[in-house]
Amino acid sequence: MYFNTVGKVNTIDTAASALKIAVEKNIKHIVVASSRGATAKLLININDIEIICVTHANGFSEPGKSEMSQEIRSELADLGIKVLTTTHVLSGAERGMSKTFGGAYPVEIIAHSLRMLGQGTKVCVEVSIMALDAGLIPYGEPIIAIGGSGQGADTAVIITPSHASSIFETKIHEIICKPSCYK
Repeated sequence: MYFNTVGKVNTIDTAASALKIAVEKNIKHIVVASSRGATAKLLININDIEIICVTHANGFSEPGKSEMSQEIRSELADLGIKVLTTTHVLSGAERGMSKTFGGAYPVEIIAHSLRMLGQGTKVCVEVSIMALDAGLIPYGEPIIAIGGSGQGADTAVIITPSHASSIFETKIHEIICKPSCYK
């Protein structure tokens, strides 16, 4: 499915499509980027599908602060959704180096290359690797990852992530939905 616009307006359709495909293809894990929890809450835990919510890293928008409140974390936990907050695998320390010294670094080049398919595709790859590195999804098994272009979600893929240390072994099998690249 291709959306005519990017962003939040596609969130409900993206979540519904991801859940539908997960059931159809017997995929047992969905990793969703959700900095404040709203997108993650749309993923009702059906058919024993495990939902993992990956937030922005602490300090993403303000040093020392998390964008997701403890109250929302508790709500998600009560819904059976695991929440992961950690360093972004496709930026992290390299972004600090490029800001300080200028230039582009290898991991940032990977991120920019993935953005050629859309910001949401980059996010899907990133959060799936983060969840794998945290031990929240199984190694070598296809999962569904959901990402977006700002707020909400507009992209979902079937992906078998690899660890950050073997990032090029990550495989995107199918694009479930994403914004069209045409404007």
